[in-house]
Amino acid sequence: MRKVLFATGLGAMAAFAAGSAGANDQLIRMSQNPAEWAMPTGDYANTRYSKLKQITAANVGKLQVAWTFSTGVLRGHEGGPLIIENMMYVHTPFPNKVYALDLSNENKIVWSYEPKQDPNVIPVMCCDTVNRGLAFADGKIFLHQADDKLVALNAKNGNVEWTAINGDPTKGQTGTSAPMVVKDKVLVGTSGGEFGVQCSMTAYSIKDGKQVWKGYSEGPDDQLLVDDKTTSLGKPIGKDSSLKTWEGDQWKIGGGCTWGWISYDPSLNLVYYGSGNPSTWNPKQRPGDNKWSMTIWARNPDTGVAKWVYQMTPHDEWDYDGVNEMILTDQSIDGKPRKLLTHFDRNGIGYTLDRADGELLVAQKFDPKVNWTSGVDMNKGSPTYGRPKVLDEYSTDKQGEDHNNKGICPAALGSKDEQPAAYSPDTQLFYVPTNHVCMDYEPFKVSYTAGQPYVGATLSMYPPPGETNMGNFIAWDGKTGKIVWSNKEQFSVWSGALATAGGVVFYGTLEGYLKAVDAKTGKELYKFKTPSGIIGNVTTYEHSGRQYIAVLSGVGGWAGIGLAAGLTDPSAGLGAVGGYAALSNYTALGGVLTVFALPQ
Repeated sequence: MRKVLFATGLGAMAAFAAGSAGANDQLIRMSQNPAEWAMPTGDYANTRYSKLKQITAANVGKLQVAWTFSTGVLRGHEGGPLIIENMMYVHTPFPNKVYALDLSNENKIVWSYEPKQDPNVIPVMCCDTVNRGLAFADGKIFLHQADDKLVALNAKNGNVEWTAINGDPTKGQTGTSAPMVVKDKVLVGTSGGEFGVQCSMTAYSIKDGKQVWKGYSEGPDDQLLVDDKTTSLGKPIGKDSSLKTWEGDQWKIGGGCTWGWISYDPSLNLVYYGSGNPSTWNPKQRPGDNKWSMTIWARNPDTGVAKWVYQMTPHDEWDYDGVNEMILTDQSIDGKPRKLLTHFDRNGIGYTLDRADGELLVAQKFDPKVNWTSGVDMNKGSPTYGRPKVLDEYSTDKQGEDHNNKGICPAALGSKDEQPAAYSPDTQLFYVPTNHVCMDYEPFKVSYTAGQPYVGATLSMYPPPGETNMGNFIAWDGKTGKIVWSNKEQFSVWSGALATAGGVVFYGTLEGYLKAVDAKTGKELYKFKTPSGIIGNVTTYEHSGRQYIAVLSGVGGWAGIGLAAGLTDPSAGLGAVGGYAALSNYTALGGVLTVFALPQ
């Protein structure tokens, strides 16, 4: 246990050393108990690593289905359940049902909750009606509904304790993300980058739902919650850092949405998350770097003030949202101990930064087919330090409007989307579900109307030239920026990974297989076909001395939107329908939780 806590740097001692008397002590203790899964990310570090080791590389091949549960909902099931003591809390896509199951009483439904939401929110949700999970603290279950309301439910009976309105769906603001509780606050982002929303991260009091702070991704400094001490790559960002990079008032419809995962370092008292694409997808209509879209944010959770920022894809031309998870580890680079943050971006680059000050340490391609850039400028003395070197051939801005830019890798859904990677302190490797997809991208002029799509590009997607696989599951060394091993998958791996102390890594496939591989070699040890395609995150817990593996299956998400929404036009789903048309030959709609265990 000591080894694990040292490796992540986020043990209980660090949490209490932060001097935060208001910290939710109960949640911190629960996150250290491997029998439970008390956070949507497993722990504050987003490692998705479990110390449970009853299931090992030697016996995982004997896994059997222990029980199943139908959610009663179709479309894409992202995220995974929470396990709090003897209770399991399961969520669904729209209409965002929540079930409380008693693990000690034959998985009996103790209560269920179904919010009343206007179905008109469905067409405003980009890329399926998904929800990425629940949060728990102070006897409450927190749900971020599709209509961008944050709801606190009594964990014992499902009664609504309070509701906070986080955004307005009629203007394109929706909720798909998993909340994260930090101290006495619950943090939640928002979706709507394809509708011209000025997006933000907001903190609410877990006690009564009152807003504590809101930090926007673009706009004036008082809305960004930045000050003269906020830095980027070691230098102060300066006054009006965002306004100077937008033309006129374009920042007001600038996107930069925050629908990804949130991590927290108690010892530094900083929360980390990413912001998404600038609006519109047509780069010609928004000259400048469009700060601070496509950015890693490090904020003080008490005040919301940003300590540092790092923009990965300035003036995005390809929809390479930066919302993917930030995984926090303590490792040594060049013999020097570092508090690290590792991020696998949609743009195909795996970044390792010092999470205390945002120093850029590693930036390497984690898919060999990435071609829009020759790499990131790592020369600290260069005026373009930290920026990707864009190749003119694949610049949709250089080629201009109404030009079909062919063969760009990765596609807009990135070399990895929101599906979270895992990290094992035992191997010091990251296990990354990836997309292996390229695209044609044609931008065109578009006008903004509140609540209407504000995209301005047509896409088509396909595997890299000469290849047939659209996904890989890889092991990555974040200290060197190198792939250690890689397993091909026919379709994108859209499931969140799980690493365990048993030396096994789990993930799901779009066809519906739960797979287990050896953490050191990647050798496939087990697979089982679940009722539908898997875009959920694999979870583990222990009950009555037995380790279980749980995963939601229910095909959907951006990759599976054709099946989920019944679309057939190849250009629909922002190009994904045509790219994943063959998926219908392998799976169908569903909504099932499948739980596995070793035979007794």
